[in-house]
Amino acid sequence: MSQKLLKEEFVSNLNGTTLLEISIGLTLAPLCLLSRGLLLILYFLHYGRPLSSKNAHFFLDFTVLVVPPVFCCTVLATILPWVILSIMAFCAGLVYNIYCRRMTHIKVPLQQILSDFLSTGLDPEYIPSITVFRVYVNVLTSISILAVDFPQYPRRYAKTETFGTGVMDLGVGSFVFGNAVVCPEVRMKPGAVQSKFFYITRQFFAVWPLLFLGFGRLMSVKGVEYHEHVSEYGAHWNFFFTLAIVRMAASLLLTLFPVRKAWLIAVMLAVVYECFLTFTPLKAFILHGSDGQGSRAGFLNANREGVFSVIGYLAIYMASVQVGLYLIKKRGSVQEWVGVMYRILWAILILFLFLGVIQTYVETVSRRMANLSFCIWVVAHGLSLFSLFLAADLVLVFAKLLVDGVTVPCSWNIAQTSVTNKKRDLEPQDGPVPPRSTCMVSAVNKNQLLYFLLANVLTGLVNVMVDTIHSNAILAMFVLHVYMLTNCLVMHILQAKNVILKWW
Repeated sequence: MSQKLLKEEFVSNLNGTTLLEISIGLTLAPLCLLSRGLLLILYFLHYGRPLSSKNAHFFLDFTVLVVPPVFCCTVLATILPWVILSIMAFCAGLVYNIYCRRMTHIKVPLQQILSDFLSTGLDPEYIPSITVFRVYVNVLTSISILAVDFPQYPRRYAKTETFGTGVMDLGVGSFVFGNAVVCPEVRMKPGAVQSKFFYITRQFFAVWPLLFLGFGRLMSVKGVEYHEHVSEYGAHWNFFFTLAIVRMAASLLLTLFPVRKAWLIAVMLAVVYECFLTFTPLKAFILHGSDGQGSRAGFLNANREGVFSVIGYLAIYMASVQVGLYLIKKRGSVQEWVGVMYRILWAILILFLFLGVIQTYVETVSRRMANLSFCIWVVAHGLSLFSLFLAADLVLVFAKLLVDGVTVPCSWNIAQTSVTNKKRDLEPQDGPVPPRSTCMVSAVNKNQLLYFLLANVLTGLVNVMVDTIHSNAILAMFVLHVYMLTNCLVMHILQAKNVILKWW
């Protein structure tokens, strides 16, 4: 069997993992982000100044934000819950250390500190958790698209063949979720009047790079006979095409229907599509082709998974637009954001209850078809991951409340403090601020599409140069870390030089 067929077989016919394992794994990224922030605060407490070295910042970010996910999705996957518990204990120890060495509220009871924390003012114009969510989805995806070709990456994490929940299945849905919560329709300023087709035109100019990359990937894959999982999207389709079409279709729908009713459009799309899958031959066509033997003759037959799954991804996008509209409302205090977390948790609980019912009585999750249960699963886990990042950010706000003058890149700065505490001499934002160019999260955020393109190109190069499926653990870890270091270092250098490669 050729190397190409071996690699295709290696990522085919998989059934995913459990919802519980994926839910547990979601806590890893927010805990890494929290660890990074608490370490920076502790450094400030110890030295009386922020970490100013750009190289030290990059080393810290890469070590704390990237290295743990690389290990946890490969050689440490079997003990992932214990790794997460260890990081949680580490974070709890850091918070306790900061509390004991606090610079403010020194003789104030904990109850009063918590009261001041809830009344703490935050910048209402900036929601760092959204940025972090989008960046981390990109980073975790870039790790997985190469790691999946190594035997150290658990097969249960890879994309499923037809039914099931794999970690990489959630990744593609999370990309759609992250794009929708910051789409132009969400960010439209209240009272702004635009032409009815303004956002369609804007989306057209925004998605052409995706189409360009889609065709580029198609030609490169066919040109070098790169291994491909045909049942994923089809013979000629790929996720760049899906994302471009979903964004255009969503803008078209939002010119015909009120943006505030995006959730209703999402429900109608997902339910009607599921009815077609259940009561018509559509499901059989997607899974087995027009002849029932997996035919790939003709464009629709060849790309049936990619074409029809667009409907499910569009439903996810519209539901996420509604999430974005809710999140973007101006809120100026910790207490208001605690209320947001409370309502999100209720929404997550309801979605998981619906998911359980639908998987039991209708159909289990299928990324290949992007069916109703897949849509609910993606939105529920998207909300879960966002709420975890939000919780991590609020813990950092609590820690910053105890330390005068400290800042943490890509997290909330305290905009207003409670007047009940007279022992505080300085507002936290009055202290020295480390340069933004030292933050890996903001570096990736400024060039997200370029980062994803670079990751795809390097993944292809590694697969051409390395026999990944027969690599031992040492070689796999070396290659993955050099690959991620290259991705992150390029973004870091571009931001340090204030280069943003976006011209559309």
